[in-house]
Amino acid sequence: MRFKDKVALVTGGKNGMGKAVAMRLLEEGAYVAVGDIDELNIERYLSDFASKKDRFIFVKLDVTNNDSIRKCVGNVIDSFGKIDILINCAGIMGPVKPTWEITENEWDQLMNIHLKGTFLCCKEVISYMIKQSYGKIVNVSSVSAKEGNPNFSAYSAAKAGIIAFTKSLAKEVATKNINVNCISPALIETRFLMEMSEEQKAVLLNKIPMGRVGKTEEVAALIAFLVSDEANFITAQCYDISGGRSVY
Repeated sequence: MRFKDKVALVTGGKNGMGKAVAMRLLEEGAYVAVGDIDELNIERYLSDFASKKDRFIFVKLDVTNNDSIRKCVGNVIDSFGKIDILINCAGIMGPVKPTWEITENEWDQLMNIHLKGTFLCCKEVISYMIKQSYGKIVNVSSVSAKEGNPNFSAYSAAKAGIIAFTKSLAKEVATKNINVNCISPALIETRFLMEMSEEQKAVLLNKIPMGRVGKTEEVAALIAFLVSDEANFITAQCYDISGGRSVY
């Protein structure tokens, strides 16, 4: 029960890595709020958390909208009294095509959801963490931020921005008992896989020495460690979870 009496907000927690993280933190005693723009089949989703409903809430959240973020954070504090942990998982894959075919709107959407969304959520939550002299933040980047996958230039650029932002923010709050880190997964078993062609999957899978995709539960285990007090001396870092693909 590493997270007994801790309160966590997980953005993009309706599916994939975000959902796995929310479940992991609940299992270890946390109060968890999931913020997500997707309310499709919400009753079925909430049924997965029925046994923990006294420690779990779902809040509609658009990470590109400041008012939506403020309402979400306010809802979490009204429900649980504080926020100790923020995990920014919200994201989309976006266009998979050559850079010269990406439209300005497609580029802006990627930047707004991934980079601006991470910035706005951190900005809103960090003031509460500073007041309570405690906080753990994990932002989700990608191995493509380090290697730059072809036909993923917008996604790669947005995720690279998350790494730089994480390092800067972490150093700004390093003396305030707040840890800020990020992770860079390779190909993980999420809905993004279903959005890729078989050829795209094969190209990315071929880059992973372990020869398999990662599991959402494996990502959740890494994030749980980084937001635990076992990682109190770790900040401003980017942790790969890539099956050996990236080594720097």
